[in-house]
Amino acid sequence: MAAARWEALVAAAPVGGTGGSSTTVVSICVFTAVLCLCLVAGHLLEENKWVNESITALIIGCIIGAIIFLLTKGKQSHILRFDEQLFFIYVLPPVIFNAGFQVKKKQFFHNFMTIMSFGVFGVFISVAIVSAGCYWLFPKVGFGELEASDYLALGAIFSSTDTVCTLQVINQDETPRLYSLVFGEGVVNDATAVVLFNAIKNINFSQLKGGVVLKVISDFLYLFAASTILGISIGLSTAYVLKALYFGRHSTDREVALMALMAYLSYMLAEVRLSKYNH
Repeated sequence: MAAARWEALVAAAPVGGTGGSSTTVVSICVFTAVLCLCLVAGHLLEENKWVNESITALIIGCIIGAIIFLLTKGKQSHILRFDEQLFFIYVLPPVIFNAGFQVKKKQFFHNFMTIMSFGVFGVFISVAIVSAGCYWLFPKVGFGELEASDYLALGAIFSSTDTVCTLQVINQDETPRLYSLVFGEGVVNDATAVVLFNAIKNINFSQLKGGVVLKVISDFLYLFAASTILGISIGLSTAYVLKALYFGRHSTDREVALMALMAYLSYMLAEVRLSKYNH
């Protein structure tokens, strides 16, 4: 009965109007319920030294995917399908903002050169190793022939490591410098990998006879510098407006809203700049 009901929902035709299709509504409801379950389970297992929030979310996701796969008789195993634009415009900005907002500024700038060495130069080394490994391994396992841009893109994607599990086993009070290095490297690492991926995506390898590495590095430096300058400019402007107009005295809600919106504006302006650079 449950399988038939889910199959009917999945096969339902879109309903007219602004509300979207019934399938989308059901999918969003299930997706929201799974997120709530992950948060509750992560909170209950917060003190457990064997299972952390990331592992719990991964296990719950696998279980829900398997249940959907069985209910649909092997037709699908996903609730929602995200496209690239949805991820880069709506999902990624809050993640980056949260990571940057939680950085301990004093520790970050105190270890700035070390963090940048790991987060920038380490990413380039990792991309080179992963890309070379994929180029050597994939033909041997019969994965198929890929273009040079595909191998470099895979290297950039796999080099964006997640430090959540690592930070779970590090005590910030006992080892503040190590925690700051790992957390700061994770933030810079993500930003570097995103910019490098966009730089690789912009290159037309069929028209390049040589100097591909220099082209990637030059595009990366341009995008990285432009994004950094833009972020610093809007950050300083926001700080000046908040201080000069005394937002905090009159309305804390407006102060928080303006800060979040200006951060999102800087991200979208960088995306606009990137799209113009692509064309």
